[in-house]
Amino acid sequence: MKQKKRKIKYAAIFFLCWFAFLVFLVDGVLKFQTLVDFVGSYALVELILLLLVIVPTWVVYRFTKV
Repeated sequence: MKQKKRKIKYAAIFFLCWFAFLVFLVDGVLKFQTLVDFVGSYALVELILLLLVIVPTWVVYRFTKV
């Protein structure tokens, strides 16, 4: 049980840091509207950004050896 809590803790820390970095990148550097204009669909940009947060977090959780 303690190992599972540790895995969740590492994945949560990664999630928060990665999410903050993507928010800074998308809102500050790349500008969200520029991404929407480039891709052509608001929903597709949202889906891509959501997957860019969830998939790496799941990978960190899955492969953390504790």
